[in-house]
Amino acid sequence: MSCKCNSPESNENKTYAFCNPEIDIALLEPVLNKYAGAEGSLITILQKAQDIYGYLPVDLLAYIAHRTGIKPAKVMGVVTFYTQFRTKPIGKNLILLCQGTACHVNGSGEIEEAIKEHLNIEEGEISDNGLFTYNNVACLGCCSLSPAMMIGDRTYGNLTKESTVKILKEMEAAAI
Repeated sequence: MSCKCNSPESNENKTYAFCNPEIDIALLEPVLNKYAGAEGSLITILQKAQDIYGYLPVDLLAYIAHRTGIKPAKVMGVVTFYTQFRTKPIGKNLILLCQGTACHVNGSGEIEEAIKEHLNIEEGEISDNGLFTYNNVACLGCCSLSPAMMIGDRTYGNLTKESTVKILKEMEAAAI
């Protein structure tokens, strides 16, 4: 988990260069200044970093490891263990499609097909218009609404292929 750009030195006065020029580390510094020395604060730092940047690029994770003194392998282990963390950019709206037993039995496969066909993407990809990424999840915890999906903080249930496409079209129209 090391960036090939400009690895951080132990000298704190060195400038840390990121492979991705869009990372403005100044946005994260207040978080690191507040939490870097606090025991058990890694998840909080990662959550706040993802809120700022939308995802957790590898070189940012290396920097967080450097600033917190936590081994890079442990930082990456936390990121890959929890499904809330992303290491790749996503579209403006993240679709979480439930693939739990109830949703599967009630047609989540057809809903996935509708999403893939309408957006012309595979799981984890960003739609051409930048509005959507979809991921399958094990369970959303709303089995009575199966098949179900979440987009942002909104849950949609009792989906059909048609209702799914209608939701996506409405969101696309609202973005224009």
